[in-house]
Amino acid sequence: MPRDHAHPNAAAFLGVETSLSGRRWVGPSVEEDRLAEAMAQATSLPPAVCATLVRRGVTPEGAPAFLAPALRDLLPDPLTLRDMDKAAERFLQAVTRRERIAVFGDYDVDGGASAALLLTWLRDMGREATLYIPDRIDEGYGPNEPAMAQLAQDHDLIICVDCGTLSHAPVAAAEGADVVILDHHLGGETLPEAVAVVNPNRQDEDGDLGHLCAAAVVFLMLVEANRRLRAEGVAGPDLMAMLDLVALATVADVAPLIGVNRALVRQGLKVMGRRQRPGLVALSDVARLDAPPAAYHLGFMLGPRVNAGGRIGQADLGARLLATADPHEAARLAEQLDRLNSDRRDIEGRVREEALAQAEARGIDAPLVWAAGEGWHPGVVGIVASRLKEATHRPSVVIGVENGIGKGSGRSIAGVDLGAAIHRLAAEGLLEKGGGHRMAAGLTVLEDAIPAAMARLAELLDRQGAAAGGPGDLQVSSLLMSSAATPDLITQIEAAGPFGAGAAAPRFAFATQRVTYARRVGEGHLKIGFTDGAGPACEAIAFGAFDGPLGPALENHRGNRFHLAGRLEINHWGGRQRVQLRLEDAAEA
Repeated sequence: MPRDHAHPNAAAFLGVETSLSGRRWVGPSVEEDRLAEAMAQATSLPPAVCATLVRRGVTPEGAPAFLAPALRDLLPDPLTLRDMDKAAERFLQAVTRRERIAVFGDYDVDGGASAALLLTWLRDMGREATLYIPDRIDEGYGPNEPAMAQLAQDHDLIICVDCGTLSHAPVAAAEGADVVILDHHLGGETLPEAVAVVNPNRQDEDGDLGHLCAAAVVFLMLVEANRRLRAEGVAGPDLMAMLDLVALATVADVAPLIGVNRALVRQGLKVMGRRQRPGLVALSDVARLDAPPAAYHLGFMLGPRVNAGGRIGQADLGARLLATADPHEAARLAEQLDRLNSDRRDIEGRVREEALAQAEARGIDAPLVWAAGEGWHPGVVGIVASRLKEATHRPSVVIGVENGIGKGSGRSIAGVDLGAAIHRLAAEGLLEKGGGHRMAAGLTVLEDAIPAAMARLAELLDRQGAAAGGPGDLQVSSLLMSSAATPDLITQIEAAGPFGAGAAAPRFAFATQRVTYARRVGEGHLKIGFTDGAGPACEAIAFGAFDGPLGPALENHRGNRFHLAGRLEINHWGGRQRVQLRLEDAAEA
């Protein structure tokens, strides 16, 4: 597990008590420095890599295995999950008997990738299945009774992925068909009457695998299916080739990149780099991804485009793109999703401005920041909730109201379980329905009940310490000379990744740097060159630098020297590789 941060009374790193962004810089503790130095001596790894490993709780003995994690060593036995044996058995029975199979998936990336995993596996086995993704506006999240009843008339088995754990009535409506649920959302006290409900977040599970996304649960079911086929002398489809889908879902669903998730994403990125899945190739091309795929690209370039269909367009576009084997269809779907993503950004921008103004008027120091508006598109409320959370460091809920019904989405901060609180609110009758997991949740609420529901939610979150959030300290992993920031060092640091939710990328400080040039790029971004005088200048980019004091201060540096802090990356541009600092903060030296 990652280690605790430095003692709050420790001296500020580089003496930065208040940076340009108003933050105090905190470096590694004395113990972390000691452990990193000991690891450097024992392993001959660069000090910056050792500092990164120590913060992840890695020992010198464990460093080799951590830097080269083997999926076979970390992948849990699928049968440790309840009902997995029943799910795999019923699935294979449908395959061998050539039964009619329907896949009912959620409209987000995790749901689309989960559905695509099943469709790809079945196609490799010479079988087809019906894909059904509900419309976000007309049907809402998860199985609904009319859709399930209709599917049951024409299918023998319905597999619900990334949804279904709370869908008692819709599952009961699927008369004449068996239902298998592969999900990861928080379960209730009772489960639907399905053949199997495989979910690491069932109340009768121990929670050890609670960090898995739905696509990882589906993958484990396919691992078990392949194992059973192998026992009968039958070769199943190549599951390793499907890890690109699991990686995309894991990152896009903001699952923590720890344990087996880390290994799944690392391997999945390698698979994606081979450019063998037509849908992801086409999507990478329209997103102009010209570098080897990294977790950042999955979360901020590919994921939003896959999501765009479910948010403001045709709900099944993302799943169809991920599942197709036809490059021409993939190119057409990717172009469509790219256009929808641009439209989504425009809609999101308008809603974000209104929601932030409303939240600020209400007060952003409360345990919950929320906003609700008539006509706000339900497809963007989740993204806007994320933006509010980032701006206020508070759990946030944004609700779009239409015809007296509010449909909302919430995002949480570390240490605050929003899904459990939403679940309780639904049980208390303040919501029409609601559910989710620790970091994200969805809800449906009557318009008149919104103020009371949000007041109660704020009360529940306050008990979890939600009001204690704030910009807080800026954690710095270690100090670097600008001359030490080389592509080779970044490659070694990336071996400790991938970085993302639950596994923050190391942040390095560069002391007393002279700014060699500063220019605005794009919409409100800043590019600078910097050097400590001991080596060649480095480049840095600060996204959104002019939304605060960082951009103006560095643009008008007047020859002053600055301490800089940010995350290192390799910038692939024009066929060349350059070291680049993704600048997050600065302070006058």
